[in-house]
Amino acid sequence: MTDSRQSQAQSQAQSGLGMGRLAAYATPGLPLATLTLTLTIFVPNFYASDIGLSLAGVGAALFLLRIFDAVIDPVIGYLSDKSKSRFGRRRSWFAFSVPVATLSGYMVLVPPEGASLSYLIVWMGLLSLSLSATSLSYTAWGAELETGYDERNRVAAFREIAILTGTLVASAVPFILQSIGPTDTGRNLTVIALFVAVLLPAFSLFAIMTVPEPVNRSHASLSLRESLRALSRNRPFLRLIVAFLFNSVANGFPVTLFLFFVADVLGAKEWQGALLLIYFVCGMAGVPLWVTVARRFGKHRTWCVAMLIACAIFAAAPLLGRGDLAAFMVITVLTGFILGADLVIPTSIQADVIDYDTADSGDQRSGLYFAAWSLATQLSLAATVGVAFLALDSAGFDADRSGSLPADAPGLTLLAVLYGWVPVAMKLIAVALMWSFPIDRMVHDELTRRIAEARTATA
Repeated sequence: MTDSRQSQAQSQAQSGLGMGRLAAYATPGLPLATLTLTLTIFVPNFYASDIGLSLAGVGAALFLLRIFDAVIDPVIGYLSDKSKSRFGRRRSWFAFSVPVATLSGYMVLVPPEGASLSYLIVWMGLLSLSLSATSLSYTAWGAELETGYDERNRVAAFREIAILTGTLVASAVPFILQSIGPTDTGRNLTVIALFVAVLLPAFSLFAIMTVPEPVNRSHASLSLRESLRALSRNRPFLRLIVAFLFNSVANGFPVTLFLFFVADVLGAKEWQGALLLIYFVCGMAGVPLWVTVARRFGKHRTWCVAMLIACAIFAAAPLLGRGDLAAFMVITVLTGFILGADLVIPTSIQADVIDYDTADSGDQRSGLYFAAWSLATQLSLAATVGVAFLALDSAGFDADRSGSLPADAPGLTLLAVLYGWVPVAMKLIAVALMWSFPIDRMVHDELTRRIAEARTATA
């Protein structure tokens, strides 16, 4: 117990980033999250239901784009790691990619009349590429701002609160516009596109001008192939990323199918915006709780307990039907609180496993590691969108009539299973992988000591 307290005190003593700079770093996360959530939840439904493209075509296109991201992300991460700039390697990539992401995001959210599948593929492809560069540089920058075990939770908490605020914006826009007067998905997406187009460049510039980037003290110089080989030898990282992949798939099915589930299983389409708003408000409220619990009991065990609680709650979702809105709202509130753990803890552990590699190699490859992290995210999104849409299409689910389908319409049982029970199975696998994870606070403090000694010796 004494060693644990000493270790925690040492970790707290390492913190050097003030609240103002933490907040400045976090601000771009708000419009980035607004854009990302909109792309994940609203865009597939919009292009299938409103634009009139086939459900299978949209699902296949998005699946292939996610695979493209998975291939290109490690290259972007490697180039980011090897970049040299007096301005900072992470900030340089971030500054160059944000304008492209802003433009292509607007084109995806506000398509011209009669937009085709090829239009979606071209602009979504450019957006995926630029968002990869933006997100990789942003998260790698954050991972390098602090070195302490608990302080990384603090950086992640600031960023994820901003991200949750952005998701609230994306969730609230349809709800607010609907309360003002008649609206549709196209109008909602236009408002969101304008919001992102203004705030993403503005907040990004604010962060770049306010938050310094730590000096890169890496000395090793490996090729991409050698770097990937070194990454594959990092056993804690491999264990973490496989667990993260299963958990991301678990989270991806409900996110992808949320609008369909609420509209067609619960028969409560008018509640879509309000339920999303409640979910993300609860997620934001849960972040400080999970940071506190993780500081007391350790990151990986806290994350495992959170996932187990989520499984117990979410297992009831497929049993609901028409008229069960109140029960689903309870599920929404409880799983919303648990969302905070999923957002903050895994990325904080990811920064710790990078130190495991740095302690052995002397090279700080945050960009490559977060590229692999992004790869897992892209694969999970590809799996959920591709599998869910193709499966529903083959089961006869009619996306064009979503919100007006009868309770016995084809595909609704499969929709409920994909929404609830498949995620539970995926999360249980993630828990099994993470329960005995080898890097805790004491192990990480030893890694930090070794890195500091190596840098002192080569200074």
